[in-house]
Amino acid sequence: MKAVFLDRGSFPKHIKIELPNSIDDVVFYDNTAIENVIERIQDADIVLSNKVVINEEAIHRANNLKLIQVMATGTNNVNTNACQDRNIAVQNVTDYSTISVPEHTFAMLLALRRNLTSYVDAVKSKRWANSEHFCFLDYPIKDLSGSTMTIIGSGTLGKKIEYIAHAFGMDVIFAERKNATEVRDGYLSFRQAIQSADIISINCPLTDETKDLISEVEFSLMKQSCLLLNISRGGIVDEKALVDALKNLKISGAAFDVATQEPMPEDHPLQSLTELPNFLLTPHIAWASDEAMQTLVNLAMKKITAFIDSSL
Repeated sequence: MKAVFLDRGSFPKHIKIELPNSIDDVVFYDNTAIENVIERIQDADIVLSNKVVINEEAIHRANNLKLIQVMATGTNNVNTNACQDRNIAVQNVTDYSTISVPEHTFAMLLALRRNLTSYVDAVKSKRWANSEHFCFLDYPIKDLSGSTMTIIGSGTLGKKIEYIAHAFGMDVIFAERKNATEVRDGYLSFRQAIQSADIISINCPLTDETKDLISEVEFSLMKQSCLLLNISRGGIVDEKALVDALKNLKISGAAFDVATQEPMPEDHPLQSLTELPNFLLTPHIAWASDEAMQTLVNLAMKKITAFIDSSL
């Protein structure tokens, strides 16, 4: 049985990947361009991919293919309809970053709320050495305690963020789905949740329903002091509307770990925000603690083993 990993390089070398013993032929590629996918998977029984796109043509020309193991939560890089037509299984991995993503969320939130980046940069530029007093307070510092966080998305990550927020002494609101006709118990209407928030944390998947979920109308509803966190998926926030909101001081700040294009090109709308002190951008790394990556890989290997065992 042959397995091909199309983008092994998306995981560091120290993350151990040990496929089941029943797979006697394994090929690891550091990365794979779209034009090379067909050639590389055409005789594979199992294909592993983190973000490499596996399109309809590649699937239909892979005569031995039985399983595509996505090394991530989302399966949007695989043409699942074509897989269904060919009776090819598609598996993903969930709940591997339930610590890593919430910790990253609060790391970025604390950096914004306490103006850490501005203070660190000021010290590097000798501002402290030239201070008249024992400290300098050029940038406002605010506590998390007593503030209200609205969470969009009440899955595993949303609930973990709620848990941590309560530990900081924050009040937490879960937003009902946008345009919902009824509000569930334990939720606040989407509009009210946006209006009430000091901090908004987005923790939902990107779907047709959530695309541009936060746009001009939503920014107009937010408090001017509000902070927006998107540690989920690019496209949930209208990026042009975000640029307008930050540059025209409609909100206090934002922290993103995602963009609509990844890697993010130099002419991307978010690039114009990276020089602002109240905007933090990391390169889609919230999921990627060593512990989370190894957990992901271990879960994927168990799922592959289970698939093989069930197929015998």
